[in-house]
Amino acid sequence: MSRPAENLEWRRSRDCASGTCVEVARVADGYLLRDAKDPDAQPLAFTDAEWAAFTEGVKRGDFG
Repeated sequence: MSRPAENLEWRRSRDCASGTCVEVARVADGYLLRDAKDPDAQPLAFTDAEWAAFTEGVKRGDFG
């Protein structure tokens, strides 16, 4: 996976009011995930396939 580029468009849920949220950014070959409270920390990197598996698991309720 490529290294994070500057000026990424980080997004978070509209329901995030407390600041204890995660943010996600799309990069050329996958997705980056970071803690909104610590934006300077190294983000977690996921391939497109890994991200798709994760989001499908969320939709199925696998993590609840």
